[in-house]
Amino acid sequence: MAVFGPTASGKSAVADALADRLDTEVVSADAMQVYRGLPILTNQPSRQGVPTRLVGIWPLSHAGSVGEYEPLAHEAIDELVAASGHAVVAGGTGLYLRAALAKLELPPTVEPAVRQRWDDAYAADATAAYAALEARDPRAAALVHPNDRRRVVRALELSDVGGSLAPDRDRLWGEQTRYPTVIVGLDVPAAELDRRIAARTAEMFERGVVDEVCSALAGPVSKTAEKALGLREVAELDPDQAMQRIVARTRQYAAYQRKWMRRIPGLVMVDATRPVAEVVDAILEVARAR
Repeated sequence: MAVFGPTASGKSAVADALADRLDTEVVSADAMQVYRGLPILTNQPSRQGVPTRLVGIWPLSHAGSVGEYEPLAHEAIDELVAASGHAVVAGGTGLYLRAALAKLELPPTVEPAVRQRWDDAYAADATAAYAALEARDPRAAALVHPNDRRRVVRALELSDVGGSLAPDRDRLWGEQTRYPTVIVGLDVPAAELDRRIAARTAEMFERGVVDEVCSALAGPVSKTAEKALGLREVAELDPDQAMQRIVARTRQYAAYQRKWMRRIPGLVMVDATRPVAEVVDAILEVARAR
């Protein structure tokens, strides 16, 4: 079972309740929750007594990748399926969800100098760099948000070596899926999602996200980990300004995630404005119908 949805749609609560009903555990498919040291900022789940797998597994100094994540996700899912017949995968990072559910054909590595050249180009003019990506690899550009510096640079560097961030074919479903999978998308109206994002951001500051970020930045932070949404805002702005900026950026990211959801073949949308137990009932009804 897989649960996907935009940030603040209630994925963690739904996935935890679903795992309880299926007597299994949750495997996270989130590119930032893999890091430890920022549990408040990255909204890491805290299921009582049963930790979500692949949460907080790497130090902030580690430059993780989907290629490193994939075998870990497969191992965790294999263990759970062998033990109980079920696994629940939950996340909001589309590529990590794909990596957890399928065997990806990952793009090649490139020389550091190529990456640095494109990183410098993005730093000089992000709009021009994204336009270059649209010209070189429009399919990859359609998968990447213009503000996602790491992935724009990655897509551009791959275009230099004949690779692409866009897969040649969709490998999420059909015979290429490692296990038969029911995947649901959590549907929350935009206005309600905006309200939840604002409330959750305010709660982050009440819980001490400023101290958490200061502590994290006292040590080494990789270029991958430093992309955690809100990290720089909390570090560089006063709390009110940081909160406003994080809310705005999170809303933009949620819109991007909603677009990604529409690209997943076979996904079934489930109304997530109801109590968690009712959402889980609806998901299990979908599963029984399959």
